[in-house]
Amino acid sequence: MSFPSVKAADRVLEVRYAVRDILIVAEEARRAGRELLYLNIGDPLQFDHATPPHMIEAVERAMRAGRNGYAPSAGTPEALEAIRRWAARKAIDPVQSLLVGNGASEAIELAFAALVDRGDEVLVPNPGYPLYDAVLAKLEARPLHYTLDEAAGWQPDPDDIEARVGPRTRAIVVINPNNPTGSLTDRDRLERIADVARRHGLVLFSDEIYDELVFDGARHVALAALAPDVPAISFGGLSKVFLAPGWRIGWGVISGPGEAVEVWAAAVHQLARARLCASYPMQAAIPAALDGPRDHVTELLAKLTRRRDLTVERLNAIPGVSCVAPRGAFYAFPRVASGEPDVQLVADCIRETGVVVVHGSGFGPALPEPHFRIVFAPPEHVLLPAYAALARFFEKRLGL
Repeated sequence: MSFPSVKAADRVLEVRYAVRDILIVAEEARRAGRELLYLNIGDPLQFDHATPPHMIEAVERAMRAGRNGYAPSAGTPEALEAIRRWAARKAIDPVQSLLVGNGASEAIELAFAALVDRGDEVLVPNPGYPLYDAVLAKLEARPLHYTLDEAAGWQPDPDDIEARVGPRTRAIVVINPNNPTGSLTDRDRLERIADVARRHGLVLFSDEIYDELVFDGARHVALAALAPDVPAISFGGLSKVFLAPGWRIGWGVISGPGEAVEVWAAAVHQLARARLCASYPMQAAIPAALDGPRDHVTELLAKLTRRRDLTVERLNAIPGVSCVAPRGAFYAFPRVASGEPDVQLVADCIRETGVVVVHGSGFGPALPEPHFRIVFAPPEHVLLPAYAALARFFEKRLGL
């Protein structure tokens, strides 16, 4: 007698992560003999970037000192104090609670799990990082997608956000700089979003993982700093600015009125205790990163600025393709003048060119015209042939 098939939970049907799911198509192309150029995953260490040595040395010292067991559930005292100083430099005040997570992703998931019940709603940007939809699906909550305006440089529209607020809406997510568009939200719009949260009693979730990777002399503004009277949680981590994605170290800073966030913050830490802790030795890198030398950031920004400029120039030179210049992070989100589904367009592109990008609808509901995300963190000698291959593909595909 054969054992019956084990049924997967229905909630899994709504969990997708296009950045890695697209690798199924890429693997098909590789088996068919296509040489691949991976421009799909935002891992800077796949290219010519390296984790700063002083961070590595801090972890090594922690390991040799025996910090290889369980850490405090919220984080080590040294890590938490460094994060508190990070928040102070960003003018986030009053800080009510701090948490170190296994990546910012875990901090985000714990914060949502402590906040939303089945059927609750959260305002999420479209386009936006797919983690948010995936986490809400696991929690059986509903994302309300507000639209970023491509014509305005992928800026959010606070009026559109407010129009979507309903009786079960609990929070507003802002990703700034944005993944996948590379947009940097203007201060005025941040203030207006904070006003929406204030009027409707919503929690602000501010994803600031790329906060120091901004171009052209722009300055990143922390959303929570503009709304000290509104419950908020600000997320950061070592993955992007500090070039250590595989270490899985991130954090969340809960701010706002103490009486307003007390119960929710306690619930976040209750969940954190249930999962024990983030990596003890890796947390030694937090003060080393946040309080240490910043030479690598200057070098990283110089590289990314050149590659951003090259990306915008080459993509906008392709007939039928247009690309808003990113102002932060290391992603571009070009539009294609085509009526076909973006999933099919990108799959065919990978099969014919070997350039692995991600379809735009992997970052939220499909937009009127297809888009795709490209990672411009690789060096120029990788980007140039990739953009030449994309030009040949789209010129042929669009008949231009």
